[in-house]
Order: sequence, then C-alpha cells, then structure tokens
Amino acid sequence: MNKYLVSYDLDKPGQDYPRIITELERLGARKVLYSEWILRTTQTAMQLCTHLSSFVDGNDKLLVVAITGEAAWTSLMVTDNSFKQSIAA
Repeated sequence: MNKYLVSYDLDKPGQDYPRIITELERLGARKVLYSEWILRTTQTAMQLCTHLSSFVDGNDKLLVVAITGEAAWTSLMVTDNSFKQSIAA
C-alpha cells in the first residue's frame, strides 16, 4: 500500500469542504490538520489526485504527496502515536 499526504485549499471565502471530506473518510483517510489527511491506498499519487479532484471546484488547490516514513511535527489533530502509526512502513 502507498501512503500519501493529501492537502487541499478552497479558493473562495465561505466555501465548504463536505464533498472532499466525505470522500476522504470513505477512503479511510485520517485527518491530521484542518486540510491535511493521511491515506493508505493502492492507487498512485496521480490516480488519487485525479479521483479527488472531482470532489473540489476547478479553482481549488489539491496536493497529493507520497510519504516516505520520515517526518517531524508539532501539535497535530491526532495523537503522536496515531500519526506515527499512519506513516510507519
């Protein structure tokens, strides 16, 4: 399984995220910051990005980055142990 960090920004004030959030939750992603999620999948980064782009508007920003296992952080929305398990090999 591949591990990815998925990040998004909606480009207009007042926009809401329910479509992308619902899909990320359906895929089993774990929220680590307001607009950042960790996801394990068999898809490639390009496949995942293409899939998720249908859940945001055309003017929004979407980033999918492979996780190698090395990371540093402070004050995530999940526990340190939960995040460590999410990025572990």
